[in-house]
Amino acid sequence: MRSFTVKSTTESGLLVAITVIMALIAVYMPIMGIAATMLWPLPIIVLIVRHGMKYGLLSIAAASVIMSACISPVSAVHMAAAFGPTSLALGYGFRQGLTASRILLYGLVASLAGVFLTSALTLALTGINPLAMSEQISAMKESAGAAFQLYEAVDMDPDELQRTKDEFMQSMDYITMLLPVVLLLSGMLTAWLNFAVGGKVLRRLGHSVTTLPDLDDWHLPKALLYIFGFALVGLYWGSTREIELLQQASLNAYVLCTLAGFIQGTAVLSKLTRNRLSRWIFWMIIVFVFVNGTISQLVSIFGLFDILLDYRRRFSR
Repeated sequence: MRSFTVKSTTESGLLVAITVIMALIAVYMPIMGIAATMLWPLPIIVLIVRHGMKYGLLSIAAASVIMSACISPVSAVHMAAAFGPTSLALGYGFRQGLTASRILLYGLVASLAGVFLTSALTLALTGINPLAMSEQISAMKESAGAAFQLYEAVDMDPDELQRTKDEFMQSMDYITMLLPVVLLLSGMLTAWLNFAVGGKVLRRLGHSVTTLPDLDDWHLPKALLYIFGFALVGLYWGSTREIELLQQASLNAYVLCTLAGFIQGTAVLSKLTRNRLSRWIFWMIIVFVFVNGTISQLVSIFGLFDILLDYRRRFSR
């Protein structure tokens, strides 16, 4: 019993040190800091799986104290509040041997909870609500207005300037409307990244953990088709009848379903090109397709049709 306690304490100290180092990288190394920030929950997940939830909670508290001394108390509290719930949720899911979909769901909910928790802390400390995008967008529009007045003073083509100004203002409005889906996608990315990397680390350490199926076998639920239909109808009604809330909900649903269709379409293409195309070349093509608006839309539509028709099953026949 004493040997186990010493081992648990030693590993906890090591993983807390790694957590603090990742926080320091996130603050002082901007490029590597993005990856360090996204993977901050990883050491805590490993600790929970190996030694239990109690050690996970204590390690978050210890890391917060050390980060307060090394960085600043505000940054430490924000880091722990933003990613602590995700690490606890994913660690619990792995330790309990839950299905991959349920672990990811827990991680998504916890990640969103971390976003709202940090927003509440920012509001309490500074009086600024990070989720109130309308205020930030208004400030950006005012700054842009001053910049456009400067361009007018240097005799820039009035028609081109007005077109650029209209496009900028419209893009700012879209950013405000798409805030819900941006938050949802950021939570999904954080949960999936830590699930994927955490699963590989835990398997290297000898743990048998749940994994996602291969991309070739991914099948998204048919409910997405109904949501996509609602989005199309809602966009039409919202714009023609000037129902702002309906238009915003429909636009977010449309973007979410389009991305889901792209993932489904990528899964179909992965199945069709398996053993016919190098994986590196395949993913380079997918990246090129994703940044190309027209082709990515076609892949998304193809993926949405696959949810209904299941091309892979038909092709396998």
